Amino acid sequence: MKIGYARCSTVRQDTSVQIGLLEKVGVDRDRVYIDHGVSGRQAKRPGLENAINASREGDEFCVTKLDRLSRSARDLHETVERLAARGVALSIDGKVYDPTDPMGKMFIGILGLMAEFESDLIRSRTRDAIAAATAAGKMKGRTHKLTPEERAYLLQMYETRQFKIETLCRNTGLKRSALYNNIALARTERDARGG
Repeated sequence: MKIGYARCSTVRQDTSVQIGLLEKVGVDRDRVYIDHGVSGRQAKRPGLENAINASREGDEFCVTKLDRLSRSARDLHETVERLAARGVALSIDGKVYDPTDPMGKMFIGILGLMAEFESDLIRSRTRDAIAAATAAGKMKGRTHKLTPEERAYLLQMYETRQFKIETLCRNTGLKRSALYNNIALARTERDARGG
């Protein structure tokens, strides 16, 4: 059986291209697990956990690119080890790599380091651009309707999956896009606190 995993880092991004590519390599749509608006560096990725838990010995775990699986070399190594321990093969863009084989292990390791390097470059360029814009007085920032404490509480409510988005929007007075932006900001704030 083929198990698919798709991930996008922000709520503005879309996983439909990844899902289409996974279907092309033989993954049934109902076997694609998704993390939407979740960073590849984030430890808690419910879609990834569900996909790994659904995998059985002899299955293929399919992703379109290795950086969809993780943006951290260490996390990628741990995830690949978990799949190998279950007897699950890793398929990247339709090509199967055996993490127990020395060549497969080296290839996955190199791709993981490159994905982490790319992520680090993006973050560095973003910090530099923000610093330059702030210094030039072009970036004043915007005020947020919710306080950091309210955002943290909103994130807790969202992650319980007990409330519909419409209910959260109504309770906070936020539009859907603003709600997702506040959830993303709350995750960033939580990561910065180390929580």
